[in-house]
Amino acid sequence: MNILFIGDIVGRPGRQVLAQNLDRLVDKHQVDLVVANGENAAGGFGLTAEVVRELRDLGVDALTSGNHIWDKKEALEQVLADPRVLRPGNYPSGVAGRGAAVFTTPAGQRVGIMNLEGRVFMANLECPFRAADRLVDELRRETTVILVDFHAEATSEKIALAHYLSGRVSAVLGTHTHVQTADERLLAGGTAFITDVGMTGSRDSVIGIRKEIAIEKFLKQIPMRFEIAKKDCMLNAVLLDIDENSGQARAITRILLPA
Repeated sequence: MNILFIGDIVGRPGRQVLAQNLDRLVDKHQVDLVVANGENAAGGFGLTAEVVRELRDLGVDALTSGNHIWDKKEALEQVLADPRVLRPGNYPSGVAGRGAAVFTTPAGQRVGIMNLEGRVFMANLECPFRAADRLVDELRRETTVILVDFHAEATSEKIALAHYLSGRVSAVLGTHTHVQTADERLLAGGTAFITDVGMTGSRDSVIGIRKEIAIEKFLKQIPMRFEIAKKDCMLNAVLLDIDENSGQARAITRILLPA
């Protein structure tokens, strides 16, 4: 089974570069399921129902998210009710949306996807390690193939969770920092890992934001209205080759377009 996981889509430029490349990637790599982190896909912050439909029409089968999923409050109820959308599963009980779900490929293969948010330099949520234990047990009742989008700031926290889940899930894929790391590998037990998949958006930017605004923010240390950068767009992703019977990953390949 081949699964394509696309790094954080940032605004319309990210959606446009995805539209230009996704069909070609799916055909070239015979992709069975497309997953993307979409928490920044609508204007750089949050999601709307219209953007969810646009990404679905492009060929994205499942959308994970993170701390910015809450930013478009006027669209939140409709977005989180969509079965394609996940929010981090370690938010308190009673929060709308789902933190994990099973998706089915056109060939009938079942893939469990789990979304978690880190706590280091982020919100004080439920422990992602303990939440992962619970969600893995739930997903394994339906499938051996399980992907984890760990939306976290600290590399140490991401690496620690990957080792904690090694052999129990097919892949732990870091998101949130918008910078693709070069440490993709297979851990013991057949768990694929990368600290951060990166982002799909403007490379001529500061993690997707217009560089002039980001620089001014650092210089003046006052609130600034961020704007999405539009130039020199790239697509960051990883391709996973997974044994659908055992759930073990056979390979993880980092993708950067254009190179």
